[in-house]
Amino acid sequence: MAIAIASVALLSAAPLSTGLAKEAASSASSVAVGPQYDSTHVYIAPGDFDAFVNSFTGTFGGKPSARGTFNVLPVPSSTEGQYVWTPVGMLSTFAFLTPIPYPFGQERTGYLVTDMDQAIKEARAAGAEVIVDKFKDAIGLDTVIQWPGGVKMQLYWHFKAPSYASMETVPDNRIYVSRDTADTFVRDWLRFSHGKVVSDDRKADAGEIGKPGETYRRIRIDSGFGKMQVNVTDGHLPYPFGHEITGYEVKDLDATLAKAMSNGAKVLVPRYDGSDRSSAIVQFPGGYIAEVHASKAR
Repeated sequence: MAIAIASVALLSAAPLSTGLAKEAASSASSVAVGPQYDSTHVYIAPGDFDAFVNSFTGTFGGKPSARGTFNVLPVPSSTEGQYVWTPVGMLSTFAFLTPIPYPFGQERTGYLVTDMDQAIKEARAAGAEVIVDKFKDAIGLDTVIQWPGGVKMQLYWHFKAPSYASMETVPDNRIYVSRDTADTFVRDWLRFSHGKVVSDDRKADAGEIGKPGETYRRIRIDSGFGKMQVNVTDGHLPYPFGHEITGYEVKDLDATLAKAMSNGAKVLVPRYDGSDRSSAIVQFPGGYIAEVHASKAR
C-alpha cells in the first residue's frame, strides 16, 4: 500500500539513506522517519480521480506523482494509484478497479517506519493489534494495525528509501474516540510513537466540532510521526464531523477557502473562530472531507 509512485527499481532490502537515518535518529529512538513521509489514504472512484487531485493541488499547491495501475494488496486486486505531495500534507490516493478487499479502505493513514519487524514488535508491545500481517508489495513492505478505539493505520517500509521535501506545515491526524478508550489510546500511542502531549484541554470549545455552547476534551500530541489531535466525544456529532481524518494548517484560512471553492470544492462547515485557531470543513470532488485551519496570532 506504500505508493510513493515513481520509477522505483526493485532492490534488495537496504538501510535508510544517511539523510533519512539522521531524521529517524532525531525522533528519540522511535521507528518514525518524519511527518513528510506520512500520508492520508484517500479512496476515490476512478471517474473522480482527476477532479479530486486537481482540486486538492489547486487549493494547497504541490504536485502529484505519475499515476500507475497495480496490485498493492496481499490478495488479488487492481487499483490506480498516485502519491500527491503538497506543502501542507501528503496523500496516497487509490481508485480501485476491483472490489476493495476487507479491511482495506479503513486504514486512515500510512506511516513510514525505519524497520518493519521492529515497528510491528513495538506496536504490539504498546497495545496495538496487527489486523493485516506484514506483506510485500512492488516497492516495499506493509502492515495494518489497530489501536484501542478502533483507530486503524498502515505502516510501510520501502526497499529503496524515499526522499520527500519537508512541508511548510504539518497536518493533524484527527482522531475521534470515546471517553471509554481515550486514555488507553493516548497511553498506547505515546508509548509507540515516543511522542509527547502538547495540550490536554478538558473544557475545549465544542464549537470546533459543530457543538457551540458545549465543551469537549481535546488532546494534542506531537511525535516523529507528526501531529495528532484526539477528540474525545460522546459520539453525538453533527455531520460532517468525524468524517474528516486530517486537518491541514494554512496561513490564510479565508484565502484558502476561496481557492478551494474556485477549484470545485464545497465548504461544508464555514469558518469557526476557536480559542487558538480558526477552522472550516471542506469536501473535495469525489467526496474526500478535510478540516482546514489557521492558527491565531499570539
